[in-house]
Amino acid sequence: MNKYNVNEVMEMAVQTEKLGYQFYTSIAEKFKKNAELVKLFTTLASKEKTHEKTFGDLKAMVDKSGPEPVEWGEVTNYMRAFVESEFFLGKHKSLPSMDRIRSEKEAVSFALGFEKETLLYFMELRKIVKEKEVMDEVINEEKSHIMWLAAFKNA
Repeated sequence: MNKYNVNEVMEMAVQTEKLGYQFYTSIAEKFKKNAELVKLFTTLASKEKTHEKTFGDLKAMVDKSGPEPVEWGEVTNYMRAFVESEFFLGKHKSLPSMDRIRSEKEAVSFALGFEKETLLYFMELRKIVKEKEVMDEVINEEKSHIMWLAAFKNA
């Protein structure tokens, strides 16, 4: 089994945000007749773009911060489980095609699941980087995404 290094885990965080952006912009276009849904997903897409830059900057900091954490061997297998989950890469190595999401309800449910998986990934990532304050900001943003999506789903 391959082990990821910290830089690869950070790159996966960047890629996760890119995937999120692509998903939210695509789904907003697919359901463009629902102005409320479009507004929510456009806002989330914008946040994903911001997070992508944040993780890119954080990756640069981690690159310069020296050796990997002592407990890295245990963490890498845990991180692999997240990355290989259906929400991150799964069977098709990408977010699901837009064809598989047929209704607004499915789109919101998928987005909610994706945000929850992302939150767990980032909480684990926080444990291994020195830049905890940056991760706390991103984690709080991800929590707000979950709250927005849950509120929309329940409305």
